[in-house]
Amino acid sequence: MRIGLLTEGGYPYVGGEGGVWCDRLVRGLDGHEFDVYAFSAGQAQEDAGWVELPPQVRRVRTAPLWAAEEDGVVHGRRARRRFTEQYGELAAALCTSAQPGAAEKPGTAEADRFANALHGLAELARDEGGLVTALRSEQAVRALERACRAPGARRAAREARVSDLLTVADHLERALRPLSLDWYEEDGLGAVDLCHAASGGIAALPGLLARHFFGVPLLVTEYGVRLRTHYLTRPDASPAVRSLLAAFHGLLTAETYRAASYLVPGNAHARRWQERCGADRTKLRTIHPGLDATPFARVGEDRREEEREKSEKRETRGKGETREHAEPHTLVWLGRVEPARDLVSLLHAFAEVRAAEPGTRLRIVGRPSGPEGEAYLGHCRALAAQLFPDEADGPHAVGRNPVSFEELGGPGAETTADVHAGATVTVLSSVVEGFPVGLIEAMFCGRATVSTDVGAVVEVIGGTGLVVPPRNPRALAEACVSLLRDPERRARLGAAARARALELFSVEQNVAAFRGLYLETVARTPVRRPVLDGAGDPQPFAAPAEAHVPGHWTEPTPRAVPTWAVETPEPVTETVR
Repeated sequence: MRIGLLTEGGYPYVGGEGGVWCDRLVRGLDGHEFDVYAFSAGQAQEDAGWVELPPQVRRVRTAPLWAAEEDGVVHGRRARRRFTEQYGELAAALCTSAQPGAAEKPGTAEADRFANALHGLAELARDEGGLVTALRSEQAVRALERACRAPGARRAAREARVSDLLTVADHLERALRPLSLDWYEEDGLGAVDLCHAASGGIAALPGLLARHFFGVPLLVTEYGVRLRTHYLTRPDASPAVRSLLAAFHGLLTAETYRAASYLVPGNAHARRWQERCGADRTKLRTIHPGLDATPFARVGEDRREEEREKSEKRETRGKGETREHAEPHTLVWLGRVEPARDLVSLLHAFAEVRAAEPGTRLRIVGRPSGPEGEAYLGHCRALAAQLFPDEADGPHAVGRNPVSFEELGGPGAETTADVHAGATVTVLSSVVEGFPVGLIEAMFCGRATVSTDVGAVVEVIGGTGLVVPPRNPRALAEACVSLLRDPERRARLGAAARARALELFSVEQNVAAFRGLYLETVARTPVRRPVLDGAGDPQPFAAPAEAHVPGHWTEPTPRAVPTWAVETPEPVTETVR
């Protein structure tokens, strides 16, 4: 099978968003061929280059969405009229579409109007060679203005000022740049058996056009719903700008969901958002992200032995060994340092843990996320120094704060597996969380966990860890203390967590799920073109798969058969003599 993998700011670029899971998917499906069509996120990403690509990647075509050069295409009068009509229809759909909300979806009329206009612009770009100059022209701004001032336009659109119109037109120009690409040819996206968009939004737009021009089926994976992100961006923009851009992305998402053969959310949280944004439930197939469990295998396998040894030490201590010689407990937090991780609540919770279990330590391992993260890290350091003054065993000893702030790669924290190896309990204290990858890594290591109930945490943990409300230091502390004092429970939860992670969140399950979905998608797609190999035999996946059920009805019988049922079909090719 030949897959067209569509990405935006990710694979195959080094450090791209979602690049890791794409690389694992491509390498796991080595029986298929991949053509990668990628949008880069910036010049720095392009300068960093690509990851090492496996041999099954046969072609890579890239395009920058952050910059566009003038294409030099000058439209004639007829082409300008076509552009004005189609762009005006698209703008009218934005101005009359229902204001996006939690329970509102674009109306059928607006959705059809938007889809027809989008396809009309794509056909114009294909006929004339591009739309870059037209989308940047005054003609586009005037068409947008007429749509905003037309009867039936929403109040926010009618109140748009000239500066608002320029801002919206500039955003639409960037969002519609994929229409001007030369990817939509028979030997381009027309040659693939399936388009797989690694995210929604602009990344899926080439898949929409491949479906429109060639009937190529589209599969869309969303580990984070792009439409939700667009709703939360531009908080300082005017109401007109926010309204029009939200309408554009809402209509684009609705068209993507309508055209896709299947939608693949990465968790139940993303699935609920897709349903609220208009996705058909019958098209949804949840496939959790796959993580490589190999780096954590040694830690997970050694966990039971570690717990047994610690249990023996505790029994020895109970028979007369002093508490000073007992191995101290260690809580571990690992992730990006930023306000959404709520380390302040974790530090206050640890103060209560420290009072109940005096020997316990807390390791905070992670790097700050940008300038805001740097400031937050400084605040957390100051709070830790205030809550836990240096403690010394005697008048001539130097005290040590029970809270340590470390980074991966530093002393004692060489890898993520090493960090989890030293943890008694792994803690997640976030108030905002998508898919908690760090939590799954702790589960691979067989660690018991205490987490806040945010994002997809409950879905990931299942019944293998303790979950508490966010921003509740007392509940967080009580859960940690209960596990620290109950080694048998820790061992049970850790073993169950590791089994759950290996079953649901491994690379193998992710690849197997997508392999099956690829086959199911192609099997449900009508034959688009006859493709023969050099010997004249049909190539695999050029026709949908057929189900062969064994039984007497599949065996030839001597009964008479109507002539129309045995008539030899006409050949799809002619022999030249």
